[in-house]
Order: sequence, then structure tokens, then C-alpha cells
Amino acid sequence: MKRIAGKLLLQLLLSLFAGFVGYKIGLNFSQSLSLGVFALSILGTVFFWDFRLSFAFLGTSLLLLTRTIDLENLIKFSSLEVILFLVGMMVLIGFLKEAGFFAWLVSLILRRKKLTATKFLISISLISALLACAVDEVTSIIFMVVAILEICDYFEVNPVPFIISSVLATNIGSSGTVLGNPIGILIAAKSGLTFEDFLFKAFPVMLVCLVLSIFVTSFWYRNSLKELDKKIEELGMNEILIRLISLPPEKTLKFALGIFVITLGFISLHHRLEVIWGLAPNTVLLIVPLISSGLVMFWRWRKARTYIEKDVEWWTLLFFLMLFAQSGTLKYSGATDIFAQRISALVGDNLVFLTGFLLWLSCFGSSILDNVVLVSAFIPVVQGFASLGFSLQPLWWALLFGGCYGGNITLVGSTANIVALGLLEKEKRIRIKFFQWLGIGLVVGMVTTALAWVYLAFTNPRM
Repeated sequence: MKRIAGKLLLQLLLSLFAGFVGYKIGLNFSQSLSLGVFALSILGTVFFWDFRLSFAFLGTSLLLLTRTIDLENLIKFSSLEVILFLVGMMVLIGFLKEAGFFAWLVSLILRRKKLTATKFLISISLISALLACAVDEVTSIIFMVVAILEICDYFEVNPVPFIISSVLATNIGSSGTVLGNPIGILIAAKSGLTFEDFLFKAFPVMLVCLVLSIFVTSFWYRNSLKELDKKIEELGMNEILIRLISLPPEKTLKFALGIFVITLGFISLHHRLEVIWGLAPNTVLLIVPLISSGLVMFWRWRKARTYIEKDVEWWTLLFFLMLFAQSGTLKYSGATDIFAQRISALVGDNLVFLTGFLLWLSCFGSSILDNVVLVSAFIPVVQGFASLGFSLQPLWWALLFGGCYGGNITLVGSTANIVALGLLEKEKRIRIKFFQWLGIGLVVGMVTTALAWVYLAFTNPRM
């Protein structure tokens, strides 16, 4: 009890300190209050993870009571369009899981002859990254961890190297498309970037970073790969993989495949369709998952309520909604414009330097905080640079790459990390220590972020 009270007191003091520092650097009372409340919610995720939504509710209520923001603008900044997009995708993903889509996909990719431990590592890394691109990092890692544990159980090898490799690839893959990570859809909604922009600019960088990650993990875990090779020679790899994860493409699975492919097709063409139909930017992008999930619930009407109640992560979505509103309050009050001016004064008018600064700041920040929390804080700051004459596109990519790749550095750097570690501990009573993860995570995180830095530095600033 004393420990909880101490953490609560520290949280309050740090929040007050953030507001006080803001006041000292030129923020007015409303701006300082919005900064302090936002700090309170962020620190709530660090000190009291299970109560983060409570702090978000309390902080948002305080902003309304003090008239720091009005109700109309609170709703405007809560990014309801992002929340609805995620609801639709979660319902669709719940249906895909029920239909056996993920198991079927992995069985197709891994049903190959003469598999070795290295090929197995490459396969699970590729599957993890591509699944994260197509659905989301959490859904991807849940399935991959279960599959890896079953395979490692059969061969009686340590699953930790393969779990970590899969998680690292998942976080990297989540940067490849709008769908891979909540920060992708958040950035797309706020910046005007399209699915095609992600596909042509973020996806190639992701692929190169994934290749680098596979090289690093293959070398780092070379002894574990040798051990698995011996087991494969004794027991045979193909048979066990097919038996563990193969599923026949039944009627429900075929329907799931069809609706998923159609959904991805419309999402990928959303910008062109919006231009043809005269719709506002991102309208098609945000409503396609709602249409798909609506059709799913109509067809599977007996389970429609289950999809909404069980597969939609309402706790997380409500936290996001409150957090987006609070970060929007920083913009509404003008605090983020002052932050942008201070950063601009620090780095000058050099866009390349500013991009690198934001990239590494978001990278190391995401290794400590949830990347959605971090990106929510930086989005209004990035928007503030527009009034200073900066091109914003490189800054959006820096935020995306730093937020995704930095999550690999520590074991609490992303939601995928936490979910994977939880499953590992629950199923096998194995706990990965902080420094056991930090070694490989820091190398992969730094190498991939450095590559993104080079890419952003040597491409046209107005790309």
C-alpha cells in the first residue's frame, strides 16, 4: 500500500512539475494545465498500467471543468474516425480468427520441403511482419507465439529466441502499412497520407529493415539454431508443422478470405476512389472496415454480439479516445505551437536535422512509453511546424519509423512485446529478463532506426 501511495504521489508531483516548467517557458495557465493533465495520463500508463483509463477519464473531465477546452472541440480532437476504423477492423479480425484464417495462412507458407532452423527463423520472421502489415501487430503476435510454442514443444528446444525474433519482426512489419499499428492509422488520419503513400514509401523501408533484423537474429541466436537443426534431423520438420497448424479451406474460411481480400483492395485504393466519388480524404479508408464488419455481423448474426463484446478491445479504444482528446487540447490551447517554435529555435531551419531529431526522440521515447501515447503527444507538435514553413511529410515518416522501431529496444516498448511475454509466462512459466531482451532489442532497434534515418536524410525532403 505504501508503495502504491508513493508512486501516486510521484505521479502527481511530476505532473505538477511538467505544468510548472511549461509555465516558466512561456505557457499561459490553460496551456500549462493541459500539459500537466496530459503528463498525468502518460505517467498513469507508466506507474499504474491497469488504471490508465481511470486517469484518462479524470484528466479529460478536469480539462472540461476548467474550460481549458469545450465539449465541441473535445469531440473534434478525440479522433472518433480512428476509433471507428479500429472497431471495424477488430470485428473483422475476430471473424478471421474464428474462421481459422491465420492458421491456414501459416500452413501454406511453412509447408515447404527441406526446412532448416535458419529457414524456420526466416519463415516466422516473414510471416510475423506480413501478418502485422495485413492485420495488426497484436493479432499477429498472439497467433505466432502459440504456433512457435507448439513447434518448440515438439522439438524440446528453448522457445525464447524464436519468440523474440518473431516480436522484433512484428514491430518492424507494423510500420509497412496503415493497418499494422494504431499509430499508422492515426498518422494517416491526421496527415492526409494514403495507403498508397505507405505502400510506396514505408513498405520498402520496412522490408530492408526486416532483412537486417533477420541477419542480426540469425547471428545472435546461432547456437539455438544449431540445436534446432539437430532436432529437425531426428524428428523431421514438415510433418509436425502440417499436423500442428494445417486447416482445410472450408466454407467459412473461404468467405473470410474473400471479404478480407476485398477489404484490403478497397483500402489500398481508397485515395483514388475518394477522388472519383468526390469524398473527403480518408472517408473510404475509414468506412471500409465498418462495411466489412457490418456484412460479417449480418451473415454471422448469432455471433454478432460476441464480436462486439469479445473481439473489440473497448478498454484500449476508450483510453485512445481520451488520450487523443487530451493531446488535441494541447493544440487547441496553443501549447504545441510554442513547443514547435522552441524546437525550431533549437535545431534551426534544417529540415534534415529536425527529421533526425524527431526520429531518434520518438525511437527512444517508444522504448519507454507505449508508441500510441508518444505519437499522440507529438502529432499536434508536428502540425505546429506547418506554420513555421516546414514540409511535414518527412516528419510524419520519422514519427512512424521511430515509434515502431523503437518499440523493439525494451521488453515494454510495444503492446506486441507485452502480449508475447504474457503468453510465454502464462503457458511455459518462462520470464524474460530486462537485459536478456535489451541486448538483441537495442541492436535491432538502433540498426533499423539508423537505416530509416539514412533513408529520410537522402530522400527529397518534400517526398
